[in-house]
Amino acid sequence: MNSSTSQLDDLLVLQEHDGALDRLRHRRETLPEREVLARGETEMHGLGALIDQLRVQRDGLAREEAALDDEARTLQSKANDVEAKLYSGAVSSPKELQSMQADVEQLRRHQRTIENRELELMETREPIDGQLLELEHRRGALAAELDRTRLVLVGLESQIDGEIRDEHAARGAVAAMLDSALVTEYERCRALARGAGAARLVGNTCQGCHLSIPATEVDRIKKTPAGTISHCDNCGCILVP
Repeated sequence: MNSSTSQLDDLLVLQEHDGALDRLRHRRETLPEREVLARGETEMHGLGALIDQLRVQRDGLAREEAALDDEARTLQSKANDVEAKLYSGAVSSPKELQSMQADVEQLRRHQRTIENRELELMETREPIDGQLLELEHRRGALAAELDRTRLVLVGLESQIDGEIRDEHAARGAVAAMLDSALVTEYERCRALARGAGAARLVGNTCQGCHLSIPATEVDRIKKTPAGTISHCDNCGCILVP
């Protein structure tokens, strides 16, 4: 086991490794690709919702078109039947012939009205079809871009994970040389200080929180026996003179 003074110095090495691990984890969580991916997935969700909405609208128009087309064909068939009978010679009564002619004209007018309405629906649907095609193209391009971003992100995460493993191994080697009670105290202080478990005391300034401590406290720390554990009055980390 190292001397008490060396133990405190090694504690700063442990702190360096923990600081490096904190930075690596932060870097991993804040990779720009992660934000790009989040924005892209939000855009994909919005595109999907818009596409679904337009499809419902388009399909509704298509169903109405189909219904009108069926009705127009039925009217045409009826008009053809009446017209065929009208000119077949089977009916000789002028009044009946006149009534049949009126029926044909009415059926034809109704057919034209239905066909005009069908044409209007087709003209309404066509730009929706175009918009859907454009949106589907955008969604496909975005999906490909997101796939590429995911691959890049996975690669960067893997690289950082390797660095984290190396830091963990180096930290473990240092921690193994230290007294377990000292490591426990260091980790307690580090949790309370949210990062700095040990720091060098330079002059009257703690390098963990970069705040000054009273001169009387500095004087007391410097006069304590080597290896004595002292804490910063501000952040609570272990001070290493």
